[in-house]
Amino acid sequence: MKPPIGRDTQLCMSLAARPGNFGSRFHNHLYEALGLDYVYKAFTTRDLPAAIGGIRALGIRGCAISMPFKEAVIPLLDGLEASARAIDSVNTVVNDGGRLTGYNTDYVAVRGLIERAQLAPDTPFLLRGSGGMAKAVAAAFRDAGLRAGTIIARNEAAGTALARTYGYRWQAELPDAPAPLLVNVTPLGMAGADQEALAFPEPLIAACDIAFDVVALPIETPFLERARALGKRLISGGEVAMLQALEQFILYTGVTPTEEQARAAAAFARG
Repeated sequence: MKPPIGRDTQLCMSLAARPGNFGSRFHNHLYEALGLDYVYKAFTTRDLPAAIGGIRALGIRGCAISMPFKEAVIPLLDGLEASARAIDSVNTVVNDGGRLTGYNTDYVAVRGLIERAQLAPDTPFLLRGSGGMAKAVAAAFRDAGLRAGTIIARNEAAGTALARTYGYRWQAELPDAPAPLLVNVTPLGMAGADQEALAFPEPLIAACDIAFDVVALPIETPFLERARALGKRLISGGEVAMLQALEQFILYTGVTPTEEQARAAAAFARG
């Protein structure tokens, strides 16, 4: 049974331009299940330095960082852990007695999924996208030893910068030639205006071995639905979301839930 909120209760939080409910529901569900004296609350801000100062001054244990603050927060911290240094982007802040350290649990989650998939270093892949999450994915692939990647991005400046930073090729449009691994790091297939969009054309999906989509809502995008129907291996954004939130939970509390507990919390968080 979770203790009642009192003076010893630890507060964790998130900062985003448009706060969502996944993190709050995931963390609070696990606090309740494990009887931990913690509370998690989502916030937004127009004054990032003051918000980070508040974390330090009030002893707030941890803070998830979302867009547009992932890079702007770095100068306000005392240090970066290797996952954040790998991509110069922070999605998690941990407060240890007033010292604030930045982490990137998106990178950690993707790196773990790559290792679980046991991908050979010479596996060719197409990575579609060039935004902040694409940086985490590309860095995780590079650090896992995958060398034969192509970044697909119409924005030439962002695409070439991403490719150059992590040692991959860039091209503006999808090729006709297939690749064993397709990775979508765009909003295509996400709930909203693009939810019916297919991130890759059917001939490329039919020819691939693994379909990886970082979109977490819905869990199964049109891209993954088509890949499943064709018997392909899938890696979903839902797995990324759960693993990155789980890593945050462990960093904040020092407690490692079972896989069953984490999956139950993720299911609850998706509502």
